[in-house]
Amino acid sequence: MADIVPIDTPTLGDRSYLIAEDGVAIVVDPQRDIDRVLALVEARDLRVTHVLETHLHNDYVSGGLELTRRTGATYVVSGEDDVAFERHEVFDGQTVDLLSDLAVRAVKTPGHTFTHLSYVLERAGRPVAAFTGGSLLYGSTGRTDLLGAEHAAALAHAQHRSARRLADLLPPEAEIYPTHGFGSFCAATQVSSTTSTIGAEARTNPALILAENDYVDQLLAGLDAYPAYYARMAPTNAAGPAPVDLSPPARADAGELRRRLDAGEWVVDLRSRRAFARGHVPRTLNFGLDGSAATYLGWLLPWGAPLTLLAESPEQIAETQRELVRIGIDRPAAAAVGTPADWVGPEGTASLRVAGFADLCAELRRRAPEIVVLDTRLNGEWRRSHLRGARHIPLHELPARLAEVPPGEVWVHCASGYRAATAASLLARSGRDVVLVDDNYDENATATGLTAPN
Repeated sequence: MADIVPIDTPTLGDRSYLIAEDGVAIVVDPQRDIDRVLALVEARDLRVTHVLETHLHNDYVSGGLELTRRTGATYVVSGEDDVAFERHEVFDGQTVDLLSDLAVRAVKTPGHTFTHLSYVLERAGRPVAAFTGGSLLYGSTGRTDLLGAEHAAALAHAQHRSARRLADLLPPEAEIYPTHGFGSFCAATQVSSTTSTIGAEARTNPALILAENDYVDQLLAGLDAYPAYYARMAPTNAAGPAPVDLSPPARADAGELRRRLDAGEWVVDLRSRRAFARGHVPRTLNFGLDGSAATYLGWLLPWGAPLTLLAESPEQIAETQRELVRIGIDRPAAAAVGTPADWVGPEGTASLRVAGFADLCAELRRRAPEIVVLDTRLNGEWRRSHLRGARHIPLHELPARLAEVPPGEVWVHCASGYRAATAASLLARSGRDVVLVDDNYDENATATGLTAPN
């Protein structure tokens, strides 16, 4: 068996893959920051001969085109995809020879997209593994609504048939290697598995154990919101992404930060929510690097708007830049490194009160009319359980719906505290009196006796 090396991008919940054998490398679904791939290839003294794309990705900008330009590799892309660059077109059933007895066979597996391909790795004509992209995932499948809600049902039916086709083509011991399903919003549901075979999936995957209509109903019922930037990824990938520039952004001093804040620009503090709560520059927003900062920044930031980053170290700025270029946010307008004391102007720092669900319960008993409880979780989370009397505005809708938050002291929560911290910073920027509920909803909200199912 060839050596198959996953290249994880945990913050986006995706994997790329490198297939290595006899000094040759084949790369599947590379992320845009291809320096990670090139470093791996160099360390193993490999030559990249082929780059395979399973589909036009909706959740990240591909590095495939640039990787082929840098290495001279053949770029293998579905011939049914309308793209603006040269590539080696493949269609259902066609084989691409990799080495003397190693090849990949393109298998059309529509569902996640209309033109989605899986690649079956064959040794001497015998299937040994499959790279399934956004088709068959570990314990799940790719979601089917990213091309528009009007296509979701038809694509869900196609997804069920595609999964069954893969199960019929592959022997039970064949390993599967999906691109999504490790936290990506491209997955219909999230699971914890990191390896699997087609035989294991046949025993557990809804697409392989449920009848088609039951699977479709379950998949569609479980779909929730996905990041707004997804709408821009497939067109970017079809046009041919430009190379990335990861050089440091311009440095901003306290005066520059104040000018940008006065202009209404987004100045984002990347420190943890507890550090932000203890002290921050007024009107800055918190997207902590200890969570999915790039995902939520890409979701909430007005597309194309100037973005300034604040962090404790240059390495954190560089890490964030790398995360952002993967979703098409290429160059921060400016950055500053240090502490709030280095960034703040004459107005001094601001802080947020932090509490838990037990504190919220006690305060509601004491002075309920003065308190607004704001739940910023997704619709599906709200439907499963919520606090009685709470106002529900999902985080991604909050910037446009700030005026809907009732007057009063706002206690804002989510499932863990991460999204609530971003929401609290948005509310504080708009002048509201905010308390951040930094607590685990599933563990501690129910203990208050205040929760109610939908």
